[in-house]
Parts: sequence; structure tokens; C-alpha cells
Amino acid sequence: MKKYIKILGIASLGLVASCTDDFIENDPYTERTEDNFYQTPEDAFEGLVAAYDILQREGYGGFLITSEIASDNCFGGFGTADNQVSLEWDRFQFGSDLEMNRPVWEICYTGIYRANILLENLEGINWQGNEDLRTQYEAEAKFLRAHYHFELARMFGDIVPLDHTLSPEEFESPRAPAEETYALIAEDFRFAAENLGDENYSLNNSPDYGRVTKWAAEAYLAKAFLFYTDYYEASDLAGVVSKQEATAYINDVVNNSGHQLIDDFSRLWLAASMENYVGEGNAEMVWAIRYNSSGNGNWDLNEGNRFQVNIATRGSNLGPYAYGWGGAPVNPELYNAYAVGDTRRDATIINYAEEGLEFDNDSRGQRQHTGLSWKKYAPITNEAGEAVVAANGGDIQIDGFEDYAVIRFSEVLLMAAELNMDSDQGFAQECLDRVRARAFQDDTHSIAVTKENIMEERRLELALEGKRYFDLIRWSLERAKQAIDNSGDGSQFDVTFRTETNGWFPIPQSQILLSNGAIEQNPGW
Repeated sequence: MKKYIKILGIASLGLVASCTDDFIENDPYTERTEDNFYQTPEDAFEGLVAAYDILQREGYGGFLITSEIASDNCFGGFGTADNQVSLEWDRFQFGSDLEMNRPVWEICYTGIYRANILLENLEGINWQGNEDLRTQYEAEAKFLRAHYHFELARMFGDIVPLDHTLSPEEFESPRAPAEETYALIAEDFRFAAENLGDENYSLNNSPDYGRVTKWAAEAYLAKAFLFYTDYYEASDLAGVVSKQEATAYINDVVNNSGHQLIDDFSRLWLAASMENYVGEGNAEMVWAIRYNSSGNGNWDLNEGNRFQVNIATRGSNLGPYAYGWGGAPVNPELYNAYAVGDTRRDATIINYAEEGLEFDNDSRGQRQHTGLSWKKYAPITNEAGEAVVAANGGDIQIDGFEDYAVIRFSEVLLMAAELNMDSDQGFAQECLDRVRARAFQDDTHSIAVTKENIMEERRLELALEGKRYFDLIRWSLERAKQAIDNSGDGSQFDVTFRTETNGWFPIPQSQILLSNGAIEQNPGW
């Protein structure tokens, strides 16, 4: 912002040369700049909203669809005449578009920048004696900064961690070791956990639903601990959070947050339970990214869910499901992994044949058709067979309204099972049993609380929620290869995971060039 303002100022000097010195010295009358904006709590709130706003940029090329295509859950899909990028995510190739991962990089670093701008201006605001509000905004901004860093670090490995806005001298900074990035992530999440109140915004249709909470921060600390210590074979989270502390954090969420499992898994997802849908502000949502359809076809706004159209059934509406682009068709291996009686399968995945839906692959131009697609997040039609979004005046591409669940309470239970497995096996078993009892709607499907069983349960419970790929690579690259490699189903479905990449995605070529070589491409790409 400052650079932009300075450029405008220099360009305008010739126009105002004949004006008085007073005009030149006055603050801008209509432009809000970094220097004159952050003065009141209301200004700070707008800055905080700006940091949140970036969350809604999830769409094509974003964290969710990219990681699901890379995992063993999905293939690339989209249309037979579409570009090759989705196939390259699926097959671990990098050639047709060297900017294929630019959306994640730009979204996350924009979010980090906005959080840092707010954090650096908190001191200059007149809080009118309300220091608690200042602390709350600082905690929320640090949570968001940690979230954006964590998404970058899981996708790209070593990144450039930023705890401040960069000066021009720092524009060509190299990537830092993972320990430095994860130390910042841990410190930020811990600050949020220790300084946010114990509100649970999902229990009573709160207008603050979607804002981060202590419980979300504690859950994220456990999540970061598990990824970092597994992948990097470390005993603690970058020297900041020990296993004992991570376990205490997740246990606090289980025991004291007020979050709980919804009685029926299908009720969590609009397309799976349209008549009995529990709604978005439900007790299971520890943290979700909120969307609405208020954009009404305005591409300049980012209020709606732009992800849903990507995975929707290709070509035209089909039964209760609205149409989209047919991306990330589901791998039959995922569908077949669910045991008989597991209610999660049919709430997670559309099986066209089983649901009596006639899908003509050729006329719809679907690439890599498997007969299976996402039911989680699938957009729906109304009773007249129209896409609900379009019927309400929106654009199906940008005005989806279903929230994106980042952390659900079932994942909290599974993380608690994993972290307590060695220290309190009884509690770990109880946490795992709760997830399985909900899935099978009985108490007869208990299994031993082992790492193998927990990871498989995460696969089934959290399928198509952006978790699977990162679970695989943190478990081990060998496990990832064993799960992801695919052959024997026709050449269009051949996939070879390349361990030489270390599981990281290729960095956008533009960022390497902009850094003047300070940032190097990830190995294997």
C-alpha cells in the first residue's frame, strides 16, 4: 500500500506544482492510507476483516482441490477439452503451466501480509481503555497468520516465514528452515489459544460464527504438532510445544469446548441430507470458512464459495445435484474402503449407478469418469430441478453458499486418540470409539487404538476435506507412494508418486524469478 501511494504521489507532483504548499502538505481527503487509517478500534476491525476475507478465496487451484487430487482419494478429472493442470496435480508432473500452484502461494502470502499490517498498527490505535479488545484482535490476527503459514508449509516445505511486512531490502529473502517457520506457527497459535476467550460461536447461531476461537487454536496446535513431528521426525513442535502440551491442548478441546458430534454424519452435508441438514453453525464445527450467495454474480466480490462448482457433476443438473465442471472424480478405492454399514460412504460420495442417475460420459465430456463424485460440498437443485444458486439470482461459478469445514470435532477426537495413545490408552480408545459409533450408528464397531487404525479412520471420516495427502506424507513417503500409485485401470488412471519430491508441490516459477534466485525450486521438479 505504501509503495502504491508513493508512486501516485510522485506521478501527481507535476499536476500540483502550481498549487500551494498547504495542498501538498495536507493529508489525503478521500484516500485512506496505512499512515492515516489505523486510528480507531473500528479501523482495526476493518483490518481484521481484511485478513479474514482472504479465506474466502478457496477455489480452482486452491489448497483443498489441489491436495485432494494429489492424494489417493481423487483423480484429476474436469473436461476432455480442458487444460492438463488437473492431470499434472494427479500424476506429479510439472510442465504445461509453471504457475499451477500460484493460487495457494498468493492467497496465503496476501493473508499473511494483511495480518502483519494489522499487527504492526495495533500500538498506534486509541483503544479507549479497551485493552481486552486489542488483545483479542491481536490473537485473531496471529491465528490467521499461523493458518496461512501452515497451509504454505504443508504444500511447499521450506518457505519464507514472515512475522512482519517486508522492507525493499528483504524482497529477495531465501526460504528458511522448517523449524523457523513452525516455531512462528506454534507461537502464533499458542498466543491465540492463551488470549482468546472460551466462547463457542457454533452453539447458538452466534453472529460471530466463523471467527476463530481458543478451541480452534488449541486444535490447530495439536494438528501442527502431529504434522511436524511426524514428517520431520522431531520430538516437539519446533522447540515451542512439547507432546505433553499438545496433548493437553487437544484434551481441553475434547473435554471443555462444548463442541460435540452431530448424531448423524449425513446431516453435516447439505447434498447428503437436504431435508434434515443440521445447518452450518452446528456444534461439530470447531472452525469453518463462511460463505454466502450475496455476491449475486459479481466477480469483484469474494463472498461465495468458488470451490463447489469445480467438483460438481459435469455438464448439467443431475437429479438433486447441480452442475459444475467435474473436477477431482473420486477413486473407487476410497468408495470401496468403507465397510458395510458405514454411513459415511453414501454421505461423502455420489455413486451415479447406485442412485439411478444416468450420466452420459461422452456427451458431458467428462475426463477420467469413475462413476463417483463428491457429495460433500456438492451444490444442489431445488424442487423444480434448477440449481439453487442460479434460481436465487447467483452465478453457479462464484456464489456457492456452503461453508468449508476446516476443523470438525470428529478430527479433534481422532487427534486426541493419536496423541493419547501412549499415555492414556483408555481415553484414546474412547475418542476413537465415539467417531466409529457415530459412523455405524451402533456400539459394536470398536477397533484397537493403533496408529494404523487411526490413520485409516481419518481417511474415511475426513475424506474430501483436504486432510488425506498431508496425512500420507507425514506418515512416511513410502506409505504415500504405496497408497497413491495407481495402475491397471487404464492408462488415463495411471499415477506414480515421486518420492524425490519429498511430497512437496512445485513452487510457482514467477516467485523464483521475482526472488532473483534466492528461492530455489523444490527437489524433483
